[in-house]
Amino acid sequence: MRIPSIRSLMLALVVLAMSAASFAQIGISINFAPPALPVYEQPPVPAEGYIWTPGYWAYGDDDYYWVPGTWVMAPQVGFLWTPGYWGWGNGGYAFNEGYWGPHVGFYGGINYGYGYGGEGYEGGRWENGNFAYNRSVNNVNVTNIHNTYNTTVINNTTINRVSYNGGNGGTNARPRQEEEAAMHEKHIAPVAVQTEHAQAARNNPEQRASVNHGKPAIAATPKPGAFSDHAAVPAKEAGAPYKPAVDHAAAQPSAKSEAPRAENNVPRPSNPAHAQDIQPHARLAPPNTGNPKQDQKYQQQQDKLYAQQQQDHQKLQQKQEQDHQRLAQQNANQARTQQIEQKHQQQTQQMEQKHSQQQQKLQTRIPQPPQDHRIAEVRH
Repeated sequence: MRIPSIRSLMLALVVLAMSAASFAQIGISINFAPPALPVYEQPPVPAEGYIWTPGYWAYGDDDYYWVPGTWVMAPQVGFLWTPGYWGWGNGGYAFNEGYWGPHVGFYGGINYGYGYGGEGYEGGRWENGNFAYNRSVNNVNVTNIHNTYNTTVINNTTINRVSYNGGNGGTNARPRQEEEAAMHEKHIAPVAVQTEHAQAARNNPEQRASVNHGKPAIAATPKPGAFSDHAAVPAKEAGAPYKPAVDHAAAQPSAKSEAPRAENNVPRPSNPAHAQDIQPHARLAPPNTGNPKQDQKYQQQQDKLYAQQQQDHQKLQQKQEQDHQRLAQQNANQARTQQIEQKHQQQTQQMEQKHSQQQQKLQTRIPQPPQDHRIAEVRH
């Protein structure tokens, strides 16, 4: 029996650590769980080539808000959607962003329905460059959509509406081998219409959990951003009795905090070795100066920087993962391995420094509310 060398064991550990990392985690930690997934009907497929992206709870402005499920045109033939999910870790809940890729990766074991039962996707498949829809789980009008099939999906697990992985009451799913492999394939971040769709949900007060108590007014739309479309549907009921947080100020960041949202009480390592060791910087707190045009201009600058930093982070993480895979395949010696690790540390720290400087520069541009120059009345 061949005894593995220490070098081989070290490389194996590096690869395992690499595969355990999620695609991209949003840099915000909340210490109370998102509400249960609401119950809603799926709007019909609007046209060929659209793929269902399930709704989810996002967080912003000290409240969870519902981003409606919607049909999205696949950005590339052969690509499928891996939904995002909330996961517990390091004392809080963090959101792992969804992505497009050739295979469906891990999404926390969350049963989003309509083909996303917690593992993989059974709502459709690509056939000769065309997407075929499974009629058993999708709302398909066969008069308009002709590329279909009918395969019954059997769910052997108890259906629940839990919306997060780990923590108290969350799912206990762990990535399968094929899901681990999917994490390291070519990915595409959410496309522009998805980002705009989520922003529209954030700007709609009725989507906030504190207002709708887990039963959003708009649960799903036929296309991204089509909140007023006649085919948009409200939630039929909340997935579970709504339990508001005892203290919303316990979430990081708090509404009273003057610190930028980029930190969110999530410590950033001073000497990160790899891109996977740090979370991408989050958006700064949106301004509220009373001047909508000025606030919107700043918000657009912030969204542009956020998207670019997310892309930088994902590209570097993927590049470093590819380096690790090559080291393992080549059975590289210790000197070569150490050289690559030093290079990775330098790359990661340069990116972190660049992103921090960009955040600080942007923060100096935050519009300030007009000063009240009125003289207060002095009472004796």
